[in-house]
Amino acid sequence: MLNPFPDLLTYSLLAPFILRIVAGFIFINLGFLAFKHEKDHWLSSFSALKIPKPEIALKILGGIEIVGGVMFLLGFYTQIAALVLALLTFAETYIEYKEPDLLKRNLVFYVMLLAIVVSLLFSGAGAFALDLPL
Repeated sequence: MLNPFPDLLTYSLLAPFILRIVAGFIFINLGFLAFKHEKDHWLSSFSALKIPKPEIALKILGGIEIVGGVMFLLGFYTQIAALVLALLTFAETYIEYKEPDLLKRNLVFYVMLLAIVVSLLFSGAGAFALDLPL
């Protein structure tokens, strides 16, 4: 079947760029929420899952989300950041599945975010990135 808008394929590198920018802002926001407004929810979920030293785990979680979000915004080592954030998002999806009352977001949010991150893992950074495809 023919593509109805073949001229738009010229801009195919903009799709990963848009996904990368949106995911970057989401992860930066999630990182700051973990440090401020959702700190008690995360600490209670870590305690419920019997994670040792939940305060340190929360700092690591928030730090990874903020650094990964900045890496997405800049397009710097996008596939490495996508791999790490995909594993982190999968873990958060598992936490949401096991304890749905602990966090404010629902399962659909995490599944969509996981789909975006895995898409970036496979497609790369797209346009306007520091990464160069080889």
